[in-house]
Amino acid sequence: MITGILYGIGVGPGDPELMTLKAIHTIEQCDVLAVPQTKGSRTVALDIVKQTMDISDKNLLSLKIPMSRDKQVIKQNRDEIAKLVIEQLKLGKSVAFLTLGDPTIYSTYLYTHRRVLKQGFSAQIIPGVPSFCAVAARLNDSLVENAQPLHIIPASYDGVEEALNLTGTKVLMKAGKSVEEIKTLLKQNNCYQMTKMVQNCGMKDEKVIVNLDEVDNQASYFSIFVVKDGTEELIEKESEQ
Repeated sequence: MITGILYGIGVGPGDPELMTLKAIHTIEQCDVLAVPQTKGSRTVALDIVKQTMDISDKNLLSLKIPMSRDKQVIKQNRDEIAKLVIEQLKLGKSVAFLTLGDPTIYSTYLYTHRRVLKQGFSAQIIPGVPSFCAVAARLNDSLVENAQPLHIIPASYDGVEEALNLTGTKVLMKAGKSVEEIKTLLKQNNCYQMTKMVQNCGMKDEKVIVNLDEVDNQASYFSIFVVKDGTEELIEKESEQ
């Protein structure tokens, strides 16, 4: 029996021009577009693709994702999504699972990827531009230099305060409803003045914020804080000596 292939495709952070040629060519070759969607949300990844190419000939597979942290609910949902994708693969269809940024970074895709591989089907990952790299470019600055470490932290989970004590640059992703709490932690850890933020990077409603006093608790889920520790200035001074 000939089966299709599952592709986890990163479409970048928001700007359609940041989609890779490989992502576009792979989508062109696929029969089905799998589109994750939370309740009431717009399908951001699909919107990006629509701005880049004509997908009128593709079948859309909507994958409902509950906003829950109940482990049993999450497991059942991931199993169901994998089942829906595998049904398409059994029909010989190739499936493009669209995901924002890169599929290997805090993406729901990997849960489907592992289940599909475990069931003996083929699955491949097509990398995309990570959101925090696009944010650094938008801020017109580096993330790290020389021997500086880079820490990527999911901002809506525990452990942010401990992470702020790490040396190097800290990237707080998907701040969402945690914005006010994060601002408080930044102040408590003397990081407030060294932090910048970008909301909805590359999207029409993008907002670049260099003064966190301008950030309110209605900030977008797609908000990224970049916390510098000042060592890049020391590195620059040392290089000049």
